[in-house]
Amino acid sequence: MWLNQSSTDDFILLGIFSHSQTDLVLFSAVMVVFTAALCGNVLLILLIYTDSRLHTPMYFFLSQLSLMDLMLVCTNVPKMAANFLSGRKSISFVGCGIQIGLFVSLVGSEGLLLGLMAYDRYVAISHPLHYPVLMNQKVCLQIVGSSWAFGVVDGLVQMVVVMTFPYCHLREVDHFFCEMLSLLKLACADTSLFEKVGFACCIVMLLFPFSIIVASYARILGTVLRMVSVQSRRRALATCSSHLTAVSFFYGAAMFIYLRPRRYRTPSQDKKVSIFYTVLTPMLNPLIYSLRNRDVLGALQKGLDHCRIGSQH
Repeated sequence: MWLNQSSTDDFILLGIFSHSQTDLVLFSAVMVVFTAALCGNVLLILLIYTDSRLHTPMYFFLSQLSLMDLMLVCTNVPKMAANFLSGRKSISFVGCGIQIGLFVSLVGSEGLLLGLMAYDRYVAISHPLHYPVLMNQKVCLQIVGSSWAFGVVDGLVQMVVVMTFPYCHLREVDHFFCEMLSLLKLACADTSLFEKVGFACCIVMLLFPFSIIVASYARILGTVLRMVSVQSRRRALATCSSHLTAVSFFYGAAMFIYLRPRRYRTPSQDKKVSIFYTVLTPMLNPLIYSLRNRDVLGALQKGLDHCRIGSQH
C-alpha cells in the first residue's frame, strides 16, 4: 500500500520560513545551531568513548543521549533545509512515514532515558557505597535498551496507524516536517479515536518518566539536606544541575506542544516550539553537560594536548 501511494501521493510541507530577508536570517541561524548540534554531540560521544575516565554509567547514558540528539536533528532539519534552498516543498509518502517513525521513536526514547538518568543520580548520591553494584554494566544496558525499545515500538505503532489513514487531495502539511498531529488534520477519515488514544499515550510517555524524575530528586534533596559538609552539598547539587537543566528544556517544550488542549493549539506556535526542541535542545545538551563538568572538560583538554603534540611531531 505504501509503495503504491508513494509514486503519486506526495505531501507538501509548507515549512516555517519564507524567503523574506528576516526569514533568511532566521534560517541561517537555525543552520548554525544545527551545525553546532552535530559537532557538539559527535565530539561528546568521541570524548566519552575514547577517555577511560569517562567510562562510567553516567557518561554511558550521556553518550546515548547525545546519539539520540544527533539522530533527532538529522531526521527533520536536512529535509527542511533542502526544501527551503531548492524551492521544492514535497516529501514522498514513504519519506513522511519514516520521518514520523523516527521522530516519535527518538523523542520517546530520550524522554524515558532522561527519567532513568535521574534514578542514576539518586543512586550515586543517596547510596554511593552501593553504586557500583546497583548500577553495574548489566543494569546500565537494560536501562538503555529499554529506553530504545520503548521509543522504537511507540514510533512504529504510531507510524503504521497514521500512514494507513486515507488522505484527501489537498495534502499541504502546515509544518516543516511530517508532524503527526499536523498530518492527521488532512485525513479523510474520522481520527478522533486515534487522537484521544494518542493523547493518552503522550501523557503516559511524558508523565511516567517525569514522575521518576520528581521522585528521584525528592529523595536526592532529602539526602543533600542531611549532609553535614557544605562542600559535599555543593558537589551533589553540581552533579544534578546539568541533568535538571536538560530535563527542563526537553519536558517544558514537549508538554507545551502535546499536553495542551486542541483549542489552544496554533500551527505557528507548534512550529516555533518544535524548532526549539528538535534543533536548539540537541545543541544545548552537549554544552550543558560539558561546560559544567570538570571530567568532560579534562577529557577535551587531554584530546587537544594530544592533537598539539601530534602536530608538532
